[in-house]
Amino acid sequence: MNKSLIAPNKAKAVLAACNKQGLKLATAESCTGGLIAAALTDIAGSASVVECGFVTYSNAAKNTLIGVPAGFIEQYGAVSRQVAIAMAEGALQHSRADITVAVTGIAGPDGGTDEKPVGLVHMAVAAKGRDTRHYEARFGAKGRAEIRHATVEQALGLVLDTLAAHYPDQNY
Repeated sequence: MNKSLIAPNKAKAVLAACNKQGLKLATAESCTGGLIAAALTDIAGSASVVECGFVTYSNAAKNTLIGVPAGFIEQYGAVSRQVAIAMAEGALQHSRADITVAVTGIAGPDGGTDEKPVGLVHMAVAAKGRDTRHYEARFGAKGRAEIRHATVEQALGLVLDTLAAHYPDQNY
């Protein structure tokens, strides 16, 4: 196994779970810069599940590519529950995916405040016909790479938890 893979076990589990349900998945990523999509597409056979990935690092990209309302960003900030949910729901609307995962956060080492410290990440999973799920993580200032990798692990886990909630008769 290639040791450079990020979260290979979780990525394989997400792909298997989505395959089992016949679901296509899309990502909308800010602080991870495409690492979630990379973790999934590092696995052979991922094309049967992965629809697309949006790297929406800038506020303008969040707005123009996946329809995050500019007012949300102005009112709540790019790193917020509201923006993460809008990212996940926007990725669902702007793709042919059945389920999406979105992340927005502060990986550091700069950019944190008392209210929104380095290591704060908001994640959301949206699925067609279901309520969007949100999760807030506070990883602490443990380094940019570690925060980004922890975000990938947590985001993939959130997808698995969402699938388990939507398909409780399955074993993920």
